[in-house]
Amino acid sequence: MEQFITLLICLAGSFITVSGYSDGKVTPACDTMMPSHQGNGAQTTTSPYSITVSRKNFSPGDVITVTITASGSNSFKGFLLQARAVGGNWMTGTFTTSDSNAQLICGSQSNSAVSHRNSNAKTSITASWTAPEGAGPVQFTATVVQSFNTFWTGVQSDIIQALQISSTTCGSQKFCLTNPTNCNPNDSSCNFMSSAPAGDGYVFEISAATPGYVAIGFSDDTSMGNDDVYICTRNSSGNIMVQKAYNTATVAPTIRSNNSAGSIVSSYNNGVLQCTFISQTAISLQQRATSNPTYYVFLVNGPSNADGTIQVHTKTSISSSKVDLSSYSTSGAQSGLDPVVRGHGALMLIAWMTTGSIGMIMARYMKSAAAKPVLGKAVWFQAHFFLMILTVILTIIAFIMVFVSAGDWSGGAHPVLGCIVMILSFFQPIFAFFRPDPKSEKRFIFNWGHSINALVIKILAVAAIFLGLTIVDSSSNQWMPKVMGGFFAWEVLFYIILETNMRLNTKEANQDNKVYIEKGAFMIFLSGNLAFLIALLVGIGQS
Repeated sequence: MEQFITLLICLAGSFITVSGYSDGKVTPACDTMMPSHQGNGAQTTTSPYSITVSRKNFSPGDVITVTITASGSNSFKGFLLQARAVGGNWMTGTFTTSDSNAQLICGSQSNSAVSHRNSNAKTSITASWTAPEGAGPVQFTATVVQSFNTFWTGVQSDIIQALQISSTTCGSQKFCLTNPTNCNPNDSSCNFMSSAPAGDGYVFEISAATPGYVAIGFSDDTSMGNDDVYICTRNSSGNIMVQKAYNTATVAPTIRSNNSAGSIVSSYNNGVLQCTFISQTAISLQQRATSNPTYYVFLVNGPSNADGTIQVHTKTSISSSKVDLSSYSTSGAQSGLDPVVRGHGALMLIAWMTTGSIGMIMARYMKSAAAKPVLGKAVWFQAHFFLMILTVILTIIAFIMVFVSAGDWSGGAHPVLGCIVMILSFFQPIFAFFRPDPKSEKRFIFNWGHSINALVIKILAVAAIFLGLTIVDSSSNQWMPKVMGGFFAWEVLFYIILETNMRLNTKEANQDNKVYIEKGAFMIFLSGNLAFLIALLVGIGQS
């Protein structure tokens, strides 16, 4: 009797396995998407079935119509349709359907797949898919059964991309590098990148507050050089492109002729530049290649030229350790404005907000208040000479710092103005050294030339500082250029006060009043000058 029962069970199991699932209750196949058709494998020929979608991109909550269609007379009896994350290959989103030949299944993830309801011949089926929060690129995948012995697996739609980058699935479905930690990539203060494996390459998402470019690099160390780089850059027309490049030392990256970035989705909203794309080749560094590579990840951004070519990056985030891009984890970052750029900006601010400004004021307006001789020369002259020499030295040091770091001086108006300021500043004390005697008939030529050149230098230096602060300030309200504007207005106000005082109090009887106003105005100006300077230096330090 026991043997007879065992035989019946085996026959029943065989019948169930062989007959398949004509009612579409194929939940056991949800993970593998393979039919339980014993002894039969999937077809290797081109599938006569295709999957089409109503749109190629989505935001969370969007509904996309998905259709499986047979070509010619190739009807089908069964199918299993899912939306799978590119790279992760897990089911994502939910389906609804009103098609009488279709039903929702895969109970462990409610309504995450669609299958046939019966074994009737079908030429097409339609379902609606709702995009979840935090989804990345998605591809609809189906197994389509023509008959018990004939079926195709891996029937796929085009890849559809998420319009909005999200940090929701960081650590669970993708690797993420964020600065600040755990920030929202749609915030203007957030630098963000993520990766998930996709074949031989990766799905990458990058985001930063910049009108120019944001880029990611992969390196064996924390110094740039011999690195694979992907650049998301924006030109003056607002067009965004993704380029693959190779970085050698500190020079501009070399763009690779065979761009391997595909399925690109990009946006520029509220000052935030974002790109999502799929790399189609593995990361390759000159120094080595391994089967399980780990890298330091660089995330940088900065300005770009009108044609989209990149300038020197102004912000850098580096993973705190080497990371496996295939892992679903998060990484802290060594972050901030490039230290060289920080130092360059600080020196230029000190030179042209403080030492240069005070030196100019001493020469033009403090001759009465600081007429006492020291070492054979009036105090105002000694102060003017020392401060302007210091200004020139600071300018030269700042120029050399950023030039050595950048490798060239290309990159728009800011470096061009900076170079002009440095050249004019360098020659200003040289010309002063050869100035004519005060009693010489040609002395007025020097006086006018010296004053005009100083004015030109001052104007160009202020313009360069404004442009520089615009580049390094990633805050949503651009407060640093506004502070610089406040300082400029403050300085103009005191120039007007001191110029008026100098012209009105020309008589000998008014000298005491003139000196009193000079000293008072100068002390107030100096206090305000230092307050503005400290605010901007703190801003640069926190960038």
